Amino acid sequence: MQRPGTQVSRNGIWLVAEREIGSKLRSKAFLISTGILLVLALAGILFGGFASKNTEAMPIAATAETASAVSAIPDVEVTEVPDRAAAEKLVRDGEVDAAVLDGDGPSGYTVIAKQDAPSSLVAALSISPEVVILDPATTNPLLRYFIAIAFGLVFMMAAATFGGTIAQSIVEEKQTRVVEVLLSAIPARTLLAGKVIGNTVLAMGQILALAAVATIGLIVTGQREVLTTLGAPIIWFAVFFLFGFILLAAMFAAAASMVSRQEDIGSTTTPITMLIMAPYILVIIFNDNPLVLTIMSYVPFSAPVGMPMRLFVGEAQWWEPLLSLVILLASCVAAIVIGAKIYENSLLRMGSRVKLSEALRG
Repeated sequence: MQRPGTQVSRNGIWLVAEREIGSKLRSKAFLISTGILLVLALAGILFGGFASKNTEAMPIAATAETASAVSAIPDVEVTEVPDRAAAEKLVRDGEVDAAVLDGDGPSGYTVIAKQDAPSSLVAALSISPEVVILDPATTNPLLRYFIAIAFGLVFMMAAATFGGTIAQSIVEEKQTRVVEVLLSAIPARTLLAGKVIGNTVLAMGQILALAAVATIGLIVTGQREVLTTLGAPIIWFAVFFLFGFILLAAMFAAAASMVSRQEDIGSTTTPITMLIMAPYILVIIFNDNPLVLTIMSYVPFSAPVGMPMRLFVGEAQWWEPLLSLVILLASCVAAIVIGAKIYENSLLRMGSRVKLSEALRG
């Protein structure tokens, strides 16, 4: 049989959570900024997808003897000519960028150009040595770079935005003495849990909306291979973000409860903000460094970015996300316990900033 106190506590948590969600959804600034974020994300994916496809073919003249070799070169449009004179005429008239004819050199071809020969054409027809790659790249370096930016930016923006919302809400309630009224009706831990759950729901909603927009953009631009590769990493990113945000939300709430004025929020929340920015900076700089990504994937604050990146490039074993998630969950529990203690001991203390040692002692 469920105890009445437990039921009251649950009702209180959901009432606070609904209040947090409702206040955000009624905010025009929040709705507009979210809409702009989704539109920009979709526009970026569409632009990148269509731009990669709209590569113009290079017009090249070739004789019957060289046409087959030139046709095998990517992004080349071949115009077959009967002889050298016809090829030179097309080049001089600017109808083709170059002409490829039989030659006596080592490659067996001669490239005719008006001023400068296209470097890609010369490279494709040149004799190159055999190349053996011992550690071939599993993903396109440019795509890897943009995916790193995407994971890092989404994590930083969502965590900073909703973590800041929690901090501002707590200080506002302290500054206006509303918190005294709230604590007369519900326990401090119930109030904290409601704020964390409400903002976690909002943050996850934004993450899922971005994932849906990314999926639509990749399908529209025909990038189904990229979508297939990104499927599992995006799911793991959402899972890691969920618990990573709860960890950060508990820290933001504890830090904000130690001050009583809006202008003092930065003095306690700046270290947490730095923890949020660090994964974004590191994943951009070291997206091709396996050692740094491995370390990031096991540190609780950077695991939501580091582990999905390693999964995307295929550098993580099947058990590594599970181990990293266990570490994150343990850290999350520890942050909630310590954060709740600081929150309870500091919430009703007005005036000057509460020292961390005092907040922990109570």
